[in-house]
Amino acid sequence: MSLRTRLGSAREALGTRLADVRGRDEVDAATWDKLEEALILADVGVATSTALLARVRERAGADGVSDGADVVDLLKAEIIGRLDGVDRSLSERSSPSVWLFVGVNGVGKTTTIGRLGHLRVSAGRSVVFAAGDTYRAAAVDQLVLWAGRAGATVVRGAEGADPSSVVFDAIEHAAAQGADLVLADTAGRVHTRRNLMDELAKVRRVAEKGAGSVTETLLVLDATTGQNGLVQARQFTEAADVTGLVLTKLDGSARGGIVLAVEGELGIPVKFVGVGEGLDDLVPFDPGDFVEALFEMGE
Repeated sequence: MSLRTRLGSAREALGTRLADVRGRDEVDAATWDKLEEALILADVGVATSTALLARVRERAGADGVSDGADVVDLLKAEIIGRLDGVDRSLSERSSPSVWLFVGVNGVGKTTTIGRLGHLRVSAGRSVVFAAGDTYRAAAVDQLVLWAGRAGATVVRGAEGADPSSVVFDAIEHAAAQGADLVLADTAGRVHTRRNLMDELAKVRRVAEKGAGSVTETLLVLDATTGQNGLVQARQFTEAADVTGLVLTKLDGSARGGIVLAVEGELGIPVKFVGVGEGLDDLVPFDPGDFVEALFEMGE
């Protein structure tokens, strides 16, 4: 299934509004108002939308653009330009490398770990999962199931154990076994609860004391939450030095513009996106493919 098909909700929401702009024979105040409305309703955010349109208006004036179709093309080019040139790779500079996964409940952290573990095992890496969400037995059981599907091993602790100790033990186990990578689950924290965010910061500190080093802290966001995801991203970045984003449920969301909002306002790259329910439905984020898929309906 193509990315265009998988992004049907977001493409329809944005593409329908852009088609209206494309059909305009002249560029006037109403044209810019419609573009701004389209971007904000796609959850690009007010600040990022304003910055985008300021640049597009500048280019439109310099190029003598006179119709809506050309304005939309300039907008598309500007978005691609903003997303291009960003390092979206995942670092494995140490052995073992440790990737921490953070985020609130229900965003798909455990599923993301399973899918990403599958990708790394398929690429020839040996992978250990750390069951750091010790407060929910169901989360540990789910991670064990994903490990079986992915070909990874799991280090778990007793229910309610200190999450930092479980992650530390997993790193030591990985080092002893010569494993390449530790993917560490954490409890689904509510980002407004200070004590839980402090605990997350502790997990990060303790993980750095082991035989490996933390090379990625990946914040998992549910694309359907829109601008609330931006609030989460700010809080988690303060607690855990987030290095990248995984945007899940993008296939079911009309709010694909959150990609631009987060990158534009926080400077944190989206590295992977979830576009379905299958084992292989976590894919590297490609800006060109993403923007093409969103704009295709209007072309």
